[in-house]
Amino acid sequence: MKKTILTMAAIAFIAVTASMSYGQNIDKKSEKARENILEGKKDVIDAKQDLKAAQKDSVADYQNFKKESEAKILNNEKSLADLKVKVSKADLKDKAEYEKKLAVLEQKNVNLKKRLVDYKLNGETKWSSFKTGFNNDMDELEKELKNFTVENKK
Repeated sequence: MKKTILTMAAIAFIAVTASMSYGQNIDKKSEKARENILEGKKDVIDAKQDLKAAQKDSVADYQNFKKESEAKILNNEKSLADLKVKVSKADLKDKAEYEKKLAVLEQKNVNLKKRLVDYKLNGETKWSSFKTGFNNDMDELEKELKNFTVENKK
């Protein structure tokens, strides 16, 4: 009878020990999973904060760019007005041709103004591409305005 009780006690002890160690493995796995989830949540929060900061930087960059571009467009409008006065006062054989060239340059300036107003921030890559293209077009127009000369041809 003592052997039976001892055997039963040993079996009970083994069963309890086995179930406890098995339960601890599950708890350890659960704890590790919880830690991973918490780390993942922290990563998401950090990523969201980085995105907000990048968006603020992009918006600020766009606003500065827009302000500078609007000033350039205004200068172009003044240059165009000055050139129109010169063409209208000049005694030119090719006056109509000069007026057509001025109209083309004026339309380019209007198109730049419209592009600037219509642009919506859609990500860093698109912004960079827009900015580069816009600057190239603006530079080209400014060169054309500087190189536009009115020569008196009778």
